[in-house]
Amino acid sequence: MKSLFKTAVVIGILVSFSSCKDNNSPNYQYMPNMYESVAYETYSESTAFNSPYGLHGKEGQLPPVGTIKRGYVPYEFPNNPAGYEAAKLNSKSPLDSAKIDMVKSQELFEIYCAICHGNAGDGKGRLVTQGKFLGVPNYKDRQITEGSVNHVINFGINSMGSYANQLNQQERWMVAAYVMKLRAQ
Repeated sequence: MKSLFKTAVVIGILVSFSSCKDNNSPNYQYMPNMYESVAYETYSESTAFNSPYGLHGKEGQLPPVGTIKRGYVPYEFPNNPAGYEAAKLNSKSPLDSAKIDMVKSQELFEIYCAICHGNAGDGKGRLVTQGKFLGVPNYKDRQITEGSVNHVINFGINSMGSYANQLNQQERWMVAAYVMKLRAQ
């Protein structure tokens, strides 16, 4: 009798615990802000930044006109064929040619450029010899200047993409100087 009673009590406890779980209506949440935080949109309308100009919360979030981010140097030539020709004729390296570290320039060229252009600048890099890319030019066959090379590194041309995110302005000019050295060899 005692064992029957104990079994009934255990079954009753198990049934009562299992009946508390309902997948359709979850239990109470403790600290609900940790589960369901308030979402904020970056440029959503806000009353915190009201202005008399009718910007409705965006004035405090937009940078002033004419500002540039720290460390960024503007590039004055546009990304079009006329900009390429203008950079080819008018753009000069701000670096002193006697003080350019050609070892570092060679390293940058081999990291970013040699995979397609080849270590000698002959257009026979590893991807070209494997047939992944075709039509990579030999530097000696092209009428290029430091300015045009820098322009192409900045914006890319044809199937070559821009390397402005990988190389800062000084490194782009270093690579352009190294390309001109390869062209002269």
